[in-house]
Amino acid sequence: MEIVRCNEGDYKTLAGIWERSVMATHNFLKEEDFNEIKAALIPDYFPNVNLYAIADNGVYTGFIGLIPDAIEMLFIDSDRRGQGYGSALIDFAKQRNATKVDVNEQNPSALNFYKAKGFRVISRDETDDAGRPYPILHLSL
Repeated sequence: MEIVRCNEGDYKTLAGIWERSVMATHNFLKEEDFNEIKAALIPDYFPNVNLYAIADNGVYTGFIGLIPDAIEMLFIDSDRRGQGYGSALIDFAKQRNATKVDVNEQNPSALNFYKAKGFRVISRDETDDAGRPYPILHLSL
């Protein structure tokens, strides 16, 4: 298992991981919202974070997007969940001083994962950053 810095050449692979992960964990998303977010990944979201992938024998199994002091995104391929990749990425983020993360309230497995890693809920927004009806929990170490 190794963590590597990503670049534009990795975006398509990361978008595939994102899609499979979200399909497995975000059943609350309306199809049109899923498609809107998916369309924004490569042009809008990926270029605005420092992306790192976790690889197992050269195959990307998940990725994390970091900004100073926060985790902006963390996704593990749907068939690789529960195998320690997310934990390794959290440890990596903590080493880079990430102390905050946001999570969809309707994704209890993600919330429980972050709580198990020491994060606690500090506030809540009724909608996501685009105003969609998906409450967001703000967590901090």
